Amino acid sequence: MKDPECIDTADVVLIESTYGSRCHRDRKETVQEIGEVISAARAGQGNILIPAFAIGRSQEVLYMLGRHFNEWELSRFQVFLDSPMAIEASKVYWGNAQLYDEEASRLRKQMSVGKGGDENGGMCTGGRIVHHLKHNLPYAHNHVIIVGYQAFGTLGRKLVDGFEMVRIHNEEIPVKAQIHTVGGLSAHGGQDDLARWYECMANRPPVYLVHGERESQTAFKEYLSSRTGAKVHLPDPGDILDLGALPERA
Repeated sequence: MKDPECIDTADVVLIESTYGSRCHRDRKETVQEIGEVISAARAGQGNILIPAFAIGRSQEVLYMLGRHFNEWELSRFQVFLDSPMAIEASKVYWGNAQLYDEEASRLRKQMSVGKGGDENGGMCTGGRIVHHLKHNLPYAHNHVIIVGYQAFGTLGRKLVDGFEMVRIHNEEIPVKAQIHTVGGLSAHGGQDDLARWYECMANRPPVYLVHGERESQTAFKEYLSSRTGAKVHLPDPGDILDLGALPERA
């Protein structure tokens, strides 16, 4: 998609802070890492599972696979997007080519959108991906690429944290497959990304951090305050922000 435009000023800003405590890897390193996983799976004749959310992440993964199709020798694989919701969302992206940048416009001419199966889940909590994991995790030649944030307590988080056994459909499943966490594809901005977006606003409005675990919020509060001088708040459940009581801008 084309790069977003900056917002010059605001009265108050709510910023998500999922990755407020760290920065993402460079995109080139991410591409190289995924290419290496695909190469290893090809050599070991294993499957690759990529749990992804239906909107945004799935389309980005498809775009990357299309862009590096020849380089990664993907013609030797069968690639399935196993989520009707993701397919329908992809059609929305597909039908709005006027929003593409030049590179995406060129690549669009070489790609197509097909039909798939049941719903998928980005944190491995439901949908067809759970069945795929159940049947693929026990084998060491298979690979799982985690491309998004995994909330505490989810199956995806347990895989990221290195659990040797996980419970799926009331069965204990051994985790023998190789688990790869690729943070560079996350839809959530890293520490620098979030701060850079906020710096577009010259009036430095007060900030309220949301959508993040407390450790990440605390780290980002310190970072953003030090970098920009912003007044940063960490709201608790039940807190109320009265927008009508904010001071008027001159």
